[in-house]
Amino acid sequence: MKKLLLALVYTALASGANIAAADVAAWESLREGDMKKLVFHAEPKPASDAEFNLADGAGTATLADYQGKYVLLNFWATWCAPCRKEMPMLADLQTEFGGDRFEVLTLATGRNSPVGIQKFFDEIGVTNLPRHQDPKQAVARDMAVLGLPITVILNPEGEEIARLQGDAVWNSDSAKAILTSILAE
Repeated sequence: MKKLLLALVYTALASGANIAAADVAAWESLREGDMKKLVFHAEPKPASDAEFNLADGAGTATLADYQGKYVLLNFWATWCAPCRKEMPMLADLQTEFGGDRFEVLTLATGRNSPVGIQKFFDEIGVTNLPRHQDPKQAVARDMAVLGLPITVILNPEGEEIARLQGDAVWNSDSAKAILTSILAE
């Protein structure tokens, strides 16, 4: 009886792993253009538990506060030219997909003053994204962010499932198809 139970548990676990692998393969098949830089992990990776500053001095938060939904987490800085280019596209994603199941979370990493961040957003016309800060790069360091921009996708359990290094056309048909497929899970 014990062997049968172990066999059933093993089969269930193996089936779950195959479903996850099938999902990743399906998502990878949707990558075109810049989205080919989006790397899906075979296994989810833990995200940082470090605190970051909320916009407008509203306190602190951690990535765990966003569990329960998919999060597209963008590490950026006010001095980063590619960040300036892609931020409006991230805003488009938030407009189209944002809600109870998905959120674009922007995290200014390093020395970025709140005034500088607000000026950056004003200049590019973005009003629907958070202006949170990681001034000591604690979250970025925990998540091995070595350059900017870096964008990671977190699952509802708060684990990293994909990463894109560099800028991308986040409002492309490919990016939208990938997100639509992920959110259909």
